Amino acid sequence: MGLQIHFVVDPQGWCCMGMIIFVWLYNTLFIPQIILFPHYEEGHTSAAAILCYYLVSLFCIVSLLRASIADPGKLPERPKIPLTEREFWELCNKCNMMRPKRSHHCSRCGHCVRRMDHHCPWINNCVGEDNHWLFLQLCFYTQLLSSYTLILDFCHYYYFLPLKKVNWDLFVFRHELALLRISTFMGIIMLGGISGLFYTQLMGIFTDTTSIEKMSNCCEEISRPPKPWQQTFSEVFGTRWKILWFIPFRQRQPLRIPYHFANHV
Repeated sequence: MGLQIHFVVDPQGWCCMGMIIFVWLYNTLFIPQIILFPHYEEGHTSAAAILCYYLVSLFCIVSLLRASIADPGKLPERPKIPLTEREFWELCNKCNMMRPKRSHHCSRCGHCVRRMDHHCPWINNCVGEDNHWLFLQLCFYTQLLSSYTLILDFCHYYYFLPLKKVNWDLFVFRHELALLRISTFMGIIMLGGISGLFYTQLMGIFTDTTSIEKMSNCCEEISRPPKPWQQTFSEVFGTRWKILWFIPFRQRQPLRIPYHFANHV
């Protein structure tokens, strides 16, 4: 499957995404300089802590960028509908195009998206069938990076030994207290907001319902026996290999499940 770039022209979304990138860049630049590298040089922490921090930071920004530019599942103008599945398609009353059931028309993007969950301004993109897995990775690694940052902020003052070799001529050490307070404040805000969002996303996958279906209660109209959680997660991530659910560098290969099977099984 080739990489398809989906770019949404929305100044509000650009501002929201810019704020997320600023928080990521702030912590990725200042936390290692203030905490990790100085304490590593004095033997208070290991190189593994530095490597893990940069690795989580890398996974976080990659999942953010990929979720923002990935095609969420935009339907083509003239979709080819298999004869055996015509009864599981419907007409969109906004764009007058045929779409599979459980699709939704995004008024901000101006087109229908397969299995759309919601439009997220923080990634400036819809969250749909083809990029939902990247959005989940973004939530997971944002929580991980925020928690790691808060732990380092705490350990710097209350656990690690005081630094003996500090170059007070450097900006980061002259304003260390202010920089770490800002980092702690942003970490608490990010962790609190993302944790609630990540929980609702996980519950939606466990129950096989999207956020839009929950709000409109349209899932009550469909009699769907519950699926095993392994199946619902495999459908979202496009693979049954659980280790690949955490890798944002791969291409998603959708499981070949017909729409009527996905809707009624």
